[in-house]
Amino acid sequence: MADVTFEQVTKRFRDHVAVNNLTLDIKDGEFLVLVGPSGCGKTTSLRLLAGLESITRGQICIGGRRVNELPPKDRDIAMVFQSYALYPHMSVFKNMAFSLELQGKSHAEIKQRVHNVTQHLGIGKLLHRKPKELSGGQRQRVAVGRAIVREPAVFLMDEPLSNLDAKLRVKARKEISKLHSTLKTTFIYVTHDQVEAMTMGDRIAVMKNGILQQVDSPSNIYNHPTNMFVAGFIGSPAMNFFAVQRIEQGEKAYLRLGQKLINLNQYLPQFLQDTGNRSFTLGIRPENIYHPRYLPPDIQGFKIRLVVSMIEMMGSELIVYFKTQDNLELVARLDSRIKVSPGESLDLLFDTQRIYLFDQNQQTI
Repeated sequence: MADVTFEQVTKRFRDHVAVNNLTLDIKDGEFLVLVGPSGCGKTTSLRLLAGLESITRGQICIGGRRVNELPPKDRDIAMVFQSYALYPHMSVFKNMAFSLELQGKSHAEIKQRVHNVTQHLGIGKLLHRKPKELSGGQRQRVAVGRAIVREPAVFLMDEPLSNLDAKLRVKARKEISKLHSTLKTTFIYVTHDQVEAMTMGDRIAVMKNGILQQVDSPSNIYNHPTNMFVAGFIGSPAMNFFAVQRIEQGEKAYLRLGQKLINLNQYLPQFLQDTGNRSFTLGIRPENIYHPRYLPPDIQGFKIRLVVSMIEMMGSELIVYFKTQDNLELVARLDSRIKVSPGESLDLLFDTQRIYLFDQNQQTI
């Protein structure tokens, strides 16, 4: 096992900066997820760590050892790719044994290692098959097993579940999480899927345009996002954002949301302090908007009249899209027992304990 450190790492491709001054410490045995939209630099960061790309500036250390100039084979890492990258002409056994053969391991040790891993992954009966004879889920297990048999210090996974169907992805997520708990080895996992990030990672590192935005536990990333990008990227459906203005009337302060005035003294005392700014962005997650008839205990807030524009039935809940009188749009996750129809007007309650304000630099206040 080993810790991993990125120290002010930058990667340029001609005029494009793919990774910009990345500083990140990954603990020994930790499961860290790099997440962000396509082109954010997460896969490039993984390839820099693996030695598949050269570093423009900065340094990477594995177990306290600088690895900038080391070839991939000497970094004590194993990588699982999105495409699985199995050798099509080799059997499952040969695919898994190949790296051990290159290391000069004995046939007995190779056979024992492959047997142990395949039994753990439930693919012991597939050893004679070629990759073309396997399903997507079986290929994914073989790719993971091929990495495990090497017993590396660090596992690198680049969107390994992207080619699986939705049901199989859920199962595979559990298997990889169990695998990490068993091996207790450092895992660094790249994905664009924020559900994978939230359910699998000990910590999540959110990236945008090559820049690390926030690194923290899934709970803190969700509840305490550092800026609008993180707040909007984590959560599904995404957080609702509205432009609001602070106004003063007598001794009271308000936020103007369209035609609605929100009394800060009454509803949002946490934002009463006057910072001198007058324009903000208000954010609230769809799951923090409630129908008054199905209001959980201890939830308080202000109501806004909304008009239903579209409904998505999800079984246990409704995803309902609304418009306000000012043509502002928002989405809410509501109890499935609610009977609503497009064009219907509703008074929904905004949970004031779960409201976020962002300044003009899109930073959380």
